[in-house]
Amino acid sequence: MVNTEVKPISVIIIEDFKLTRVGLRCALNANDDIDVVAEAEDAVEGLKYIERYKPDVILMDLGLPGMNGIEAMVKCKEMNFDSKIIALTSHDRSEEVISALSSGASAYCMKDIDPNKLADVVRDVSKGVCWLDPVVAQMTLNALPKIENIGILPGKSNLDGRVPLTEREFEVLKHLVSGKSNTEIAKELIVSVHTAKAHVCSILQKMCVNDRVQAAVKAVKEGIV
Repeated sequence: MVNTEVKPISVIIIEDFKLTRVGLRCALNANDDIDVVAEAEDAVEGLKYIERYKPDVILMDLGLPGMNGIEAMVKCKEMNFDSKIIALTSHDRSEEVISALSSGASAYCMKDIDPNKLADVVRDVSKGVCWLDPVVAQMTLNALPKIENIGILPGKSNLDGRVPLTEREFEVLKHLVSGKSNTEIAKELIVSVHTAKAHVCSILQKMCVNDRVQAAVKAVKEGIV
């Protein structure tokens, strides 16, 4: 008989404040499809657990003692595991968001996030979705240079010769940065999921990136949206 049981999403929590750690663990373990396999109070200990368990998702506090979360993210990526990282912080500075995404984070969450929403973010991130807290996302976009000032207007040639995005692709890219899945994008644009996926594939090709997370990071870093 074939075993059809779905393996839970394995999670490691790296957070120096014990009460927060316990709260996160309890909230996530309340979901049958999520399993917190280890937790650490600093990056050095956390990296050892990551190497041992190779988790699907890592919840990484940015304000860690000693090695901070940004540095730890870089070391995580150097391990070449397929673990996805969720940056967890009480700070909402736009420069910190960009640093986290540039260092390998797939999501940026405030510590006061609703537990049910956090579980949804863990599920989405484990599938490759990029997610930003809506307040942080808007603040970060507002801090970036306006698109008309950097020569990357949709549908028009760019000075450096890159293939421009169409108006619709530009719209899809904005939804990607907001962390929406293909299904959610399709619903927003009133198109089929197949069409939304086709737009995403075209965007990845034109932006010369491998996945939607890289596309979102590049869009934020270069001020494309």
